[in-house]
Amino acid sequence: MSDASVLRSGKGHRDENFPVASFLIQPRHRGPILAFYNFVRTADDIADHATLPADEKLRLLDRLETGLNGANTDDAVAVRLRAVLAERGLSPKHAQDLIAAFKLDVTKLRYRDWDDLISYCALSAMPVGRFVCDVHGESRSVWPANDALCAALQIINHLQDCKDDYRHLDRVYVPQDALAASGASVEQLGAARAAPALLDCLHRLAERTERLLGDSDGFAAAIADTRLGLEVAVINTLAHRLTRLLKVRDPLSERVHLALPAVASGTLFGVLRGAAQRCGRRFQSAAQKPRGA
Repeated sequence: MSDASVLRSGKGHRDENFPVASFLIQPRHRGPILAFYNFVRTADDIADHATLPADEKLRLLDRLETGLNGANTDDAVAVRLRAVLAERGLSPKHAQDLIAAFKLDVTKLRYRDWDDLISYCALSAMPVGRFVCDVHGESRSVWPANDALCAALQIINHLQDCKDDYRHLDRVYVPQDALAASGASVEQLGAARAAPALLDCLHRLAERTERLLGDSDGFAAAIADTRLGLEVAVINTLAHRLTRLLKVRDPLSERVHLALPAVASGTLFGVLRGAAQRCGRRFQSAAQKPRGA
């Protein structure tokens, strides 16, 4: 097969739930982030392809990974990302972790419990934020908060798409023990409307995701780069709004995505909240300095 980009779904960075290299990010950082995004989106679309055989998906994912390592030039997105990593002196580890996650998407269709799901998120979501932090030269001390945010974003997507993932790919991220605890079954995910037991399960998972998201509430203020901090504040704000929807709505039959006016208001609120947090942090730091320092 030619360049794997021919398998792209058509989804781009502006179609994602959350901002990717938005206007808030410094222009010099947007190119590397978009190179990473295009590599990851291509791999994700391969793993999610509705008709491609599993062995072909794995072969193409392997080819992307070896292209990233310099063993071939078959895929432009791998060549481009490899060049960006070399230019910035960055490791391919985050991209490699994501390839490992997409291989799991091909081979692993069920998750035992919350910890099993978080282990998947450690490959499928956390490396995205870590890469963005590395591009900006951020300290690794922010990684725990990044990991909480990225895992929460991933699980939000899983809850939003749980019906389609099951119907089209027989892939279920809803943990099996969570289904059992509510008396729900995997098969109920394919219904037009969630049964009461399944809805209970999904709402409980949304509540747990919101608690996880809370572990990232201080992330934006801890970031050294002001513009990245503001973008993270926007993402955190939008994620909280989505978890609130997921706690009360049925993702099988109701819309659980934010409409454009809600995204716009959430973006404005996130920027203002992020700016206020950063100002508060500076004032606190100044007040803690000894006089005459």
